[in-house]
Amino acid sequence: MTVFATRLPQLQAQQEALLARKNAPVLPGNGIFLRHQHPVLTADHVPLNWRYDLNPQTNPFLMERLGINAVFNPGAIELNGKFYLVARVEGYDRKSFFAVAESDNGIDGFRFWETPCVIAQTDNPDTNVYDMRLTQHEDGWVYGLFCSERKDPAAAPGDESSAYAQCGIVRTKDLKSWERLPDLKTRSAQQRNVVLHPEFIDGQYALYTRPQDSFIEAGKGGGVGFGLTKSMVGAEIDVETVIDPKTYHTIKESKNGQGPTPFKTAHGWLHVAHGVRNTAAGLRYVLYCFMTSLQDPTRVTHRPGGYFLAPEGAERIGDVSNVVFSNGMIRRDNGEVFIYYASSDTRCHVLTTTVDQLVDYVLHTPEDPLRSDLCVQQRIALIEGNKAFV
Repeated sequence: MTVFATRLPQLQAQQEALLARKNAPVLPGNGIFLRHQHPVLTADHVPLNWRYDLNPQTNPFLMERLGINAVFNPGAIELNGKFYLVARVEGYDRKSFFAVAESDNGIDGFRFWETPCVIAQTDNPDTNVYDMRLTQHEDGWVYGLFCSERKDPAAAPGDESSAYAQCGIVRTKDLKSWERLPDLKTRSAQQRNVVLHPEFIDGQYALYTRPQDSFIEAGKGGGVGFGLTKSMVGAEIDVETVIDPKTYHTIKESKNGQGPTPFKTAHGWLHVAHGVRNTAAGLRYVLYCFMTSLQDPTRVTHRPGGYFLAPEGAERIGDVSNVVFSNGMIRRDNGEVFIYYASSDTRCHVLTTTVDQLVDYVLHTPEDPLRSDLCVQQRIALIEGNKAFV
């Protein structure tokens, strides 16, 4: 038997076992959400025919010709009772592209569609694209906002690492045909983590932005911004207002940005965001929550202190270690919430919770008092209040 004939059924059986694997919750959890035992998407979930030349004549050793390095940072949406992730798939060549994976239950059984997404180019082609946020807008379109990365035109000769990030925009009705719109224009030097609000505000489209001075450093920029545009075709924001600023000696000291599209509750718009601080081991990314007013989405009404989710165990290990990042969340009509997050820029996970649990967490978790002595007072108050119950 040839090497090809031996290897192919082994690869097929291995992948089918992975795709059929059940994903049980990890109990008892923390009362806010449940992690699940396995990642929902990894590089090994990518179809074999995307990676291997399956012609035994041209690939007798069944070598991986176009390898996949990682699958992470998926946008998420539920349509017609199915769960869809538009994942960032990164090849061995460092280029990312988008691909749709579908599941019946949103927790396991995710399978990629036949081919990756085809995204048209603007007059200035993207070098790399990633981290698509999906928003089902009240205008009837599903919008995908993503980071479009190109070489910084102001880079010095010989500098091959300086990048220029802006917000790319597509829209679709079926996740199959994607209409490319012009990139968002703002007054900020660079833009990342831009998210479309699902409803009109004062008859305009509202966007959460993240103004920053350079590709990595927020500089004098940073924070979750907010701006309005009259149209998503040629979208342009004249005024950005930072509604959730980065803050000294907190989990969002270096920079922070909106995660998935926020969803509406009876108490306000519930947001999941990421916060970044620097450490001796490099940048540490965590997730946190906040809530904004239904009447005025620029006004933050609740800020639970600390992080909502931080990397644990194997989640801390990967291409960019000690990182969790989310740009996909599904709020179901029955009150269930699925939050999809990546760990260490390598793989995708899901945590499950409910609207009631998240609202309780956001409304009743104390805010960070921003000083150690006040944190001690906060902790002692909890201890004193618990004396009757322990």
